[in-house]
Amino acid sequence: MQSWNEVGETHPLVMGILNVTPDSFSNGGLYFEVDKAITQAKRLEEQGADIIDIGGESTRPFSEPVSLKEELRRVTPVIKAVANELKIPISIDTYKAKVAQAALEAGAKIVNDVSALRFDNEMSKVIADYKVPVVLMHMKGTPRNMQVNPYYEDVLKEVYQFFEERIDFALKSGISEQQIAIDPGIGFGKQMKDNLCLIKNISFFKPLGKPLLLGPSRKAFIGQVLQIKEPKKRDVGTLGVVAVATWLGVDIIRTHAVKEAKQVINMVKAIMEAADG
Repeated sequence: MQSWNEVGETHPLVMGILNVTPDSFSNGGLYFEVDKAITQAKRLEEQGADIIDIGGESTRPFSEPVSLKEELRRVTPVIKAVANELKIPISIDTYKAKVAQAALEAGAKIVNDVSALRFDNEMSKVIADYKVPVVLMHMKGTPRNMQVNPYYEDVLKEVYQFFEERIDFALKSGISEQQIAIDPGIGFGKQMKDNLCLIKNISFFKPLGKPLLLGPSRKAFIGQVLQIKEPKKRDVGTLGVVAVATWLGVDIIRTHAVKEAKQVINMVKAIMEAADG
């Protein structure tokens, strides 16, 4: 799989989240064992997921990084097992080159890098050598400090310039145009107003010519707007964002609630495709 065009033609694609971590902000600890992870991956595929995104390190605000050895221990057996059971592609959610490489060898087809190739100097080489699709995400700072008073003069302009720079870096590293998708990083070094602005103006990034991924699922800004503290109770708010994102032409939506997101997407698309008179 060498380009996003091979992942699927029906947009937006739905990327189902499968965290094999003990501490992710929403479903940490639920799918830590291989058997449970396989069951959940199959469930997400049955619900209509186009991609399963597997991660072994929580990147929630203020989280501590895990060691390379531990992340490999968490994700490699799960990806190997899940890849044999699914027809849809698996993406590995990591910023570590050695984890990405091990995941690709185990059967993953996509790399989802929250650092946009910045945290590990070897990551761009892995992507270029394996010729796989990659998601470049915007983050201000690191997971440990990104939510310590993030500030932007102009969030749209700054994120756009970030993407221009990272896309240029990727291309110079031997990664092709067709391999690259971009993600504005909702909740990663952003205040509530920044997240809302990015969602409302997501089409601002269309001139970059790359598939747009949006990951609003159960994020804190939804909890702020709706005054809901528990992440798992933010799915309805998330679906509101999914509807808007679909209407505005987002290409990939990353979510915990795959079945519900798929229904919202199909409903919005039916309205968009309806006759005018």
